Amino acid sequence: MQPAEKPENNTVIEKNMKEIVALCKRRGFIFQASDIYGGINGFWDYGPLGTELKNNLRDMWWKRMVLCPPIGPDGHPVQIVGLDSAIIQNPKVWVASGHVGGFSDPMVDCKETKKRYRADHLFFLREINDLNKIVCFVDGTEEDEQRKKLKKLGWSQDLTVYKKATILDSVIQHDLTTKVVGPDATKPGTLTEPKAFNLLFETKIGAVASDDNIAYLRGETAQGIFVNYKNVMDSSRVKVPFGIAQVGKAFRNEVNPRNFIFRSREFEQMEMEFFCHPSEAKMWFDFWKEERKKFWQDLGLTTGNLLMREHGADELVFYSKGTFDIEYKFPFTDPGFGELEGIAYRTNYDLNQHQEHSGQKLDYIDPERNNERYIPHVIEPAAGLTRGVLALLCEAFTPDPGRPSGVYLNFHPSMAPKKAAILPLTAKDGQPEIAEKLYMELREEFPVDLDIKQNIGKRYARQDEIGTPFCFTIDNQTVADQTVTVRERNTMAQERIHLSQVGDYLRRKIKI
Repeated sequence: MQPAEKPENNTVIEKNMKEIVALCKRRGFIFQASDIYGGINGFWDYGPLGTELKNNLRDMWWKRMVLCPPIGPDGHPVQIVGLDSAIIQNPKVWVASGHVGGFSDPMVDCKETKKRYRADHLFFLREINDLNKIVCFVDGTEEDEQRKKLKKLGWSQDLTVYKKATILDSVIQHDLTTKVVGPDATKPGTLTEPKAFNLLFETKIGAVASDDNIAYLRGETAQGIFVNYKNVMDSSRVKVPFGIAQVGKAFRNEVNPRNFIFRSREFEQMEMEFFCHPSEAKMWFDFWKEERKKFWQDLGLTTGNLLMREHGADELVFYSKGTFDIEYKFPFTDPGFGELEGIAYRTNYDLNQHQEHSGQKLDYIDPERNNERYIPHVIEPAAGLTRGVLALLCEAFTPDPGRPSGVYLNFHPSMAPKKAAILPLTAKDGQPEIAEKLYMELREEFPVDLDIKQNIGKRYARQDEIGTPFCFTIDNQTVADQTVTVRERNTMAQERIHLSQVGDYLRRKIKI
């Protein structure tokens, strides 16, 4: 599959996140959840076009993982099967996985602004010659912003007179509630001591709500795969190495949902756990790193906006033997990058944990290795479906003052919510009837739009804004010789083809 072509120019396109969010609402991609009631922070609804875009990405991932998995290092297709596990599992699952005991972040509250911050995302500047002057900033705050804050406080704006520290500094911990000025505060002493904040959403099961029937909305889809590993092995003709893939919703009680749908409290994941022999884990780790980066490039994310970043030793959990993040340069991270997908070598930690807590044997008897018994090691490519949607929207958003819409969405045709629009030039002379007949023929195979009203320029503009790659216009010449005008979205170039060729034209252009 070839990435979508972009116009040939060297212009640097500035992408404004506010404009992207506004277009998403105006054209029915994404709405604030409960919008008529003022919304609810961290939750989003997907409109008609957003649903199609999300489904296209989900289906492409499923096809590339489960229906047509890649060719492995041995030259044979990889074995991957699908799963759809429950959102609510036995709470012991989350105890075994470590989410109940360890899935929390130290949080600091500001009594002045009522804002909450992750303690490990803060840094402090303490004036060397005046130990009573300590100011706090959120990680990533530029030096110009630091100076502006210091100026408001009436302190020196020379950053060299300050010593930088973190929450781990014992002096800072001691002075946090008395001397420190918070990131958005105007006076010292408004920050609380760090407190653990569990990210799992609690719920109650049954008719009587009590602490005896507490359960959790899943914080990730991966654990549903691990607890079904034995069921899949017993019921399917799979053998190591193989994978189990799942797409589904996950929930995290994020402290500060932000950046549109990038960090929200309800989101969707596309995860695959690949089970392999410990001696082959490194090979499969390298294989999946390359496969997953290629996937996003094939969907049109340009190389300059993608980054493969290896986690440092201080970022890895104790059981991991390596993690790489595929990151994308979102407008709100530019010139930096934000996580899109992680590829993690999780060793056999999860299966060992569930074997210990459940009492069920989860080892594998390998017929290819003289019936050797072992707990498989796991490589996990885990992508955010909703983050993927955001990356596709940001990549596709292309300002263009030279066209009526002022902007178009440069989706790869395979991702575009609508593959084509059928547009009669006028609502007379038999043109609507021909357009409807063509629409009826195409809709069995392609999601297409039939749009009869408004002038043709406004209809082209709408299709540009929603990212429709091709428009087929029916006019008087169509009535005479059965040919239609094809308008290509990116270049606005037009050509005429016969009505009988439209289906083949679309198949060829969006072929995967």
